[in-house]
Amino acid sequence: DHAGKGVKQMTIEIKPLSVDLIPSYIDFFDTRAFSDDSPCGPCFCTSPSMDPASEAQMISEFGDDAKSTLRRYAINLLIAGRIHGYLAFEDDIPVGWCNAGDRDGYPNWIPEIARQVSSGKTVSVLCFTIAPDYRGRGLSLALLERVVQDAKAQGYQTVEGYPRIQKDREPYDFNGPLRLFEKAGFVEKAREGNLVVMSKDLQDEPVNSD
Repeated sequence: DHAGKGVKQMTIEIKPLSVDLIPSYIDFFDTRAFSDDSPCGPCFCTSPSMDPASEAQMISEFGDDAKSTLRRYAINLLIAGRIHGYLAFEDDIPVGWCNAGDRDGYPNWIPEIARQVSSGKTVSVLCFTIAPDYRGRGLSLALLERVVQDAKAQGYQTVEGYPRIQKDREPYDFNGPLRLFEKAGFVEKAREGNLVVMSKDLQDEPVNSD
C-alpha cells in the first residue's frame, strides 16, 4: 500500500518511465508541474542525465525561449532512454514525478560525500516534482516507496536520497525534505553543510509480490 492519507483518497497509479509514457512526461512538465509559476520552472528534469558540456550547450541555446529548448532536449534524452524515474497518475493524468535510477547513471549529480560513504549497487533519488493541487497529499512518499520496492526486486542493495536541511519549510524543495526520507525509513549516512545523505538498506526490506 503506497500509504499517505491524501493518496488513499485518490486513485493514484505509479508507473516507471518508459517510451510509451514520453507524451505524458512532456505533458506533465509542459502544463502541470509548474502551473503555479513555481520558481523551479520551466524544467523538464534534463540536467541529471547530462554531462557538463552537453548541459552548457543546451543553456547556450536558450535564447528567448528556454522552455522550448528544454523540451527538445528532454524528448531526445527520453527517446535515448537516459531519463529514469516514475510518473504518478490520477485518472490517466500525470500529476507527479520522481527522478530515480542507478547511481552510476548520474556521474555529475551524486555528492562526493555520498561516494565516500556508500558502496554496493545503489539507486539514487534525485528529485520530486508534484503538480500544485497534489502537494502535501502523500504523493512524494508514495513515489519514494515505489522506488524502494522496485529497487529491492531488481537486486539493489541500497536506495539513497540527498535532501538539504532548510531553515524554513521550502515549498519547492525538489530534492525532497529530510522528513520525507525519515518517514520512508531512511537513515542518515553522512552530512556535509546542509546536505544529508539518507540511505535505506534493502537487505531486510520485504519484497512486494503485487
